[in-house]
Amino acid sequence: MIGRIVIDDIRPRTPSGAFPPKASVGEVTHVSANIFTDGHDRLFARVRWCRDGGLKSEWRYAVMDDRGNDHWETVIGFTEPGKHELVVEAWIDSEGQDPSLEVISSVSSIVWVDRERARFSSWYELFPRSEGGFAGTIKRLPAVAAMGFDVVYFPPIHPIGQAHRKGRDNTLEALPDDVGSPWAIGSPQGGHDAISLDLGAEADFKDLVGKAASLGMEVALDYALQCSPDHPWVTEHPEWFHHRADGTIKYAENPPKKYQDIYPINFWPSDEGDREALWNACRSLIEHWVGLGVKIFRVDNPHTKPMAFWAWLISVIQENDPEVIFLAEAFTRPKPMAKLAEVGFTQSYTYFTWRNTKDELASYLSELTTGHEVDYLRPNFWPNTPDILAGPLRNGPSAAFRLRLLLAATMVPSYGIYSGYELCENQPQNDSNEEYLNSEKYELKKRDWDDPGSLAPFIARVNKIRHAHPALQQLRGTMLHHGENENMFAYSRFTHDRSDVLLCVVNLDPYVAHHDMITINLEALGLSENESYEAHDEMTGNSYVWGGRTHYIHLDPNNQPGHVFHLRALHGGSRG
Repeated sequence: MIGRIVIDDIRPRTPSGAFPPKASVGEVTHVSANIFTDGHDRLFARVRWCRDGGLKSEWRYAVMDDRGNDHWETVIGFTEPGKHELVVEAWIDSEGQDPSLEVISSVSSIVWVDRERARFSSWYELFPRSEGGFAGTIKRLPAVAAMGFDVVYFPPIHPIGQAHRKGRDNTLEALPDDVGSPWAIGSPQGGHDAISLDLGAEADFKDLVGKAASLGMEVALDYALQCSPDHPWVTEHPEWFHHRADGTIKYAENPPKKYQDIYPINFWPSDEGDREALWNACRSLIEHWVGLGVKIFRVDNPHTKPMAFWAWLISVIQENDPEVIFLAEAFTRPKPMAKLAEVGFTQSYTYFTWRNTKDELASYLSELTTGHEVDYLRPNFWPNTPDILAGPLRNGPSAAFRLRLLLAATMVPSYGIYSGYELCENQPQNDSNEEYLNSEKYELKKRDWDDPGSLAPFIARVNKIRHAHPALQQLRGTMLHHGENENMFAYSRFTHDRSDVLLCVVNLDPYVAHHDMITINLEALGLSENESYEAHDEMTGNSYVWGGRTHYIHLDPNNQPGHVFHLRALHGGSRG
């Protein structure tokens, strides 16, 4: 029933309201609502929050302010991961009495709070088999950590099937020494809870996880719910797969791609008991790897499985361990991508890989950082993946790799690259697809990590800047700035209190130098047109004293793809 005081449109929220919005430890969370009453009585409002099921003494409070047009706002913070209750309360002023006696109207909701790495993370993907198994990967880890990455992600590390094994460059006939695709999971050695003998033993994997932790990194594993024809589930549970009219099992397709070496799983078998057994088996796989110290999972093609499955699985896993993180490899339509985030996925791959022009980047950045999806969808920008070599990276110069990494790392808090990016691997298989030539998905890749042209120092510099600036560690706090040149993209990242303000300007053309006059919205960034301010370029270490709104920027991609200016007021530096 509606009361005298109306509390509407509470944010954060998800579209359906059936699933909680997201926050994270160490992050400022914006809470807002439309609050009003009849007549002209003066209203007060506040928000209170606590870990779900917490004691009355554990509740925290924050006063809400009327920002005009009956829209009330405040900011709060959470200190531990897990499910939290959030209550917006309002009351009519009655001579300053205790608010708890005066509240006649309140609305409660649930917020899911993740640990910090769910919000801010830098991913590096590598194939352990190309590094010489787990032992060789351990030797590679210090170099990955030195570049500033905090998540090292492995494609599937399980036994690979022999039946219909793919050859090099996805050919249908494999030679005896072809290693096959890691996503064709399962052999007589075992399935998703087994480790390929070519990589090492379980003890070796534990050593790798421990070594990564000692370097400040976590290991993320691929959670690919599909099977090779040789997977034990195929013979033990044929009812878990899709069958043709002749009784044979269908292989996977993602038009125009065909995966003859992979059987997709039927997550909605007609028998409810079969469905329950399958879902529980999939849950046990996550629990197995969590038991071995893995808390981050990159989920392969989640949009090809029912939303109900993910809503159930993620809630069950996180109920037992709220530190588990799920990244959705959701290269799908916008609405399914958003729904996967709503039902529980911690982060999501995005369309950044295919956003290249100034207008495309500006529109997408605004959508992700200011729209309603900001309450529950956390984007993870990947310039490349083992499947995707796109945009200016195709046959592109090193400048293309630098500018795309700089964009990914400064536009949103989480981003990732696939191994070989630092060596500017740029050869597509052909003009008709996005695959790499000599794809590592089907063969071992030997690389010269000591190549003098490596972008490792550049990547390390960018990641150091990310860790030094809170403005780059949160999704909210983004502003676009005006410029006439379509190749010059300017945007700001800032904290809610403007204590950390950055101006990023990137030349989107990897071949030609460009310049532009960039106009900055100073007031919105907490700066004044009447005072001088410092612009310290975090990329070069150079500092400038600026005044006014408009500034000339020149960028030669062969020397520097972009600026990351730290803007700070020079108190007493009046331009009067």
